[in-house]
Amino acid sequence: MTPSNVDAGVLRTLHRIHRQLGDLQGRLNRLPKQIRAVEAYVAHQEELLKTATQQSKAVRVASDAKQVQLKGGEGKVVELGAKLNTSASNREYQALKDQIAAQQMTNSVLEDEILESLDKIEASRQTVAEAEAALATARKKSATVHSEAESQTPVIEADVARLQAELRECEARLPAEAREPYNRVIRHHGDDALAAVQNQFCGGCNQHVPLNVVAEIMLKKPKFCKSCGRMLYMPEDAENEE
Repeated sequence: MTPSNVDAGVLRTLHRIHRQLGDLQGRLNRLPKQIRAVEAYVAHQEELLKTATQQSKAVRVASDAKQVQLKGGEGKVVELGAKLNTSASNREYQALKDQIAAQQMTNSVLEDEILESLDKIEASRQTVAEAEAALATARKKSATVHSEAESQTPVIEADVARLQAELRECEARLPAEAREPYNRVIRHHGDDALAAVQNQFCGGCNQHVPLNVVAEIMLKKPKFCKSCGRMLYMPEDAENEE
């Protein structure tokens, strides 16, 4: 093997390691996002419960105020009834009757509103109960996500460290002439910087790879896809066929 030759097995291993590292890094990046998302959901449920509690309190306060108003109106009817019995003239008597009738009508409307408010109170209590249950579920989910993140992070980081050491060892097997173009394509494409040639097509962009390029790859020459720039290698089954 000349110094410029690149072993396909090394490139296959490099590709595998880069993809595994990319997957692990993606998992690490998702963990804090999941934590932020579940914390935002908990905050949202807390706000919903706060709003439901405030609305429930407002409904009860309004209902209590109407009951106080009704009690006062009923007292006023009694008071007007007493005056009616001691009225000094027909005119005064009729005026008192009209006032009693008006107050009774007002009281009747208040009674209907109070009955309606009792239904609203019950509905608001149900809303509060549902909001409390939703918040409890959200907090339980948040605790689970935090726990999983705490347990998964060191495991993933250990796998990353192991693979990075394996990557450095494998990269050291690249010939000096191939390292700079390899590093350049890694900087550009990241963990998807290498691609296998399948039936004369680039496994990265699915563009045709000329036969003469395939032949050079088979001869272990470092070659790159002219369409996407990925570093090309032959899959293991193709090498076996050779």
